[in-house]
Amino acid sequence: MEKMIVVIFDDEKKAYEGSRALYDLDLEGSISIHAEAVVAKNADGKVTTKEADGDFPIRTLAGTTLGGLIGLIGGPLGLAIGAGTGAMAGMLADVEVSGVDGEFIDDVSKALKPGKCAVVADVNEEWVTPVDTRMEALGGVVYRTARSGVVHEQFAREKAAMQAELAALKAEHAKAQGERKKRLNSAIEKLETKMQAKLDRQQRRREEYRREIDAKIEAMQRRVEKAQGAAKHALEARAAELRRDYEVAKAKVSGSGAPGSHH
Repeated sequence: MEKMIVVIFDDEKKAYEGSRALYDLDLEGSISIHAEAVVAKNADGKVTTKEADGDFPIRTLAGTTLGGLIGLIGGPLGLAIGAGTGAMAGMLADVEVSGVDGEFIDDVSKALKPGKCAVVADVNEEWVTPVDTRMEALGGVVYRTARSGVVHEQFAREKAAMQAELAALKAEHAKAQGERKKRLNSAIEKLETKMQAKLDRQQRRREEYRREIDAKIEAMQRRVEKAQGAAKHALEARAAELRRDYEVAKAKVSGSGAPGSHH
């Protein structure tokens, strides 16, 4: 199962030890790491990335699942509501990329207090014991969540609501006259523009997600070719699961089309 894992440590030295322990688990075949980084929360509450490398399929954080999560754990989502439109928009974009829910983000951001460090990883994991045992031995506190389709489902709901609103406006527009008809025409144009922008953003995210999945599957396939026995079967199963998850996510937003004309 594809999961996001955050392991919080009291200091940077322990965080690097935790990072090496995760890498060892990947080499053993207990987990598959797609991307990983060590982060720290500064005294001012900002989260900075200390290290983000390693021989993993996702080598950059920008626009990726892991990058989206790191962008969120600086503070509870609720704080963004009073922080202005720009901050809220940035957080919502990170939520869309990360694929995790707000409760997980809030739990992690509250536990990651100033001065603490964390290992953040995008992994495939069948059972929790290997990671939990290694991390707890180093004094780490593990938080994990399965990547969910919550964003895809939210997009589908928003799209349906906007389509219903557009249909109602067009029905009223057909009966209106004079100045009222002009105002409704303007409202319809604004809503269509909003819908198109959302569709365009979702299309970009689908393409980014597809590239991520392709990189992960290709990396697993390379490991499958070298693996033997139980490890080989585990990697093959993880690759198949990634493909299934991608197809499910794609189906949830299928049928997205451009808003229709009202003229």
